[in-house]
Amino acid sequence: MNTLKIQLDDCFTNNWKTYQKALTNNYMEHQEIYGVLHKLLTDHFDRPFSLLELGCGDASLTVQALLNTNIADYTGIDLSATALEIAQRNMTQIKCGQTFIQDDISKVLEELAQSQKQSFDVIMTSFVLHHLNLAQKDKVIEQISHLLKPQGVLVLIDIVRQEEEDRENYVKRYLENMRQNWSALTSQEISSIENHISTYDFPETQTTWYQLAEKHNFMRVECLYKDTSDTAQFLSIYN
Repeated sequence: MNTLKIQLDDCFTNNWKTYQKALTNNYMEHQEIYGVLHKLLTDHFDRPFSLLELGCGDASLTVQALLNTNIADYTGIDLSATALEIAQRNMTQIKCGQTFIQDDISKVLEELAQSQKQSFDVIMTSFVLHHLNLAQKDKVIEQISHLLKPQGVLVLIDIVRQEEEDRENYVKRYLENMRQNWSALTSQEISSIENHISTYDFPETQTTWYQLAEKHNFMRVECLYKDTSDTAQFLSIYN
């Protein structure tokens, strides 16, 4: 997983300003997505719950989703020390137990699954798993299935291909939409994102995610949000 480790840390440290521009202008519809997350957490958990976030970044949007919920314990994993330092500051707004781990998500999941000492009510990942190939995604879903408590929820937010769309055409469609609508970004910033997406993004279809969930004995899957450009989805996968 060395390529993933290098890329994710580089994405945070070197493209931080670009990422903030995308968030500020809501180009990827994070506001709507994390509003859906907040509603899911408040509706589904009328009791204290624990949450493990894979690739938490600075946790700024997660904080907004956790406000006024029954969160009792939060664990955030990320490769970037810089991201985790900011995440710890942001999470001071939330009164709950907190743990931050700087490491590769697959490595930590494997260690947690093997130790069998911890389990979680919610495991979430937002715009992270598309960096993995299908076999790696399969392994992550398997590991998550062993770490969720009964009636737990896997929140999977990510880019998703249309059913008959291959990766090449997805990337082409995504980049065309970005060039047309991400007007606050400079040409250099657009070029940097284009290079990242073309090189490191490997989205699956919704059907593939449903099949992986069924393979690893999840009970059901709901699509709670689909972005307006039909490039990303919020999947709630129930244990």
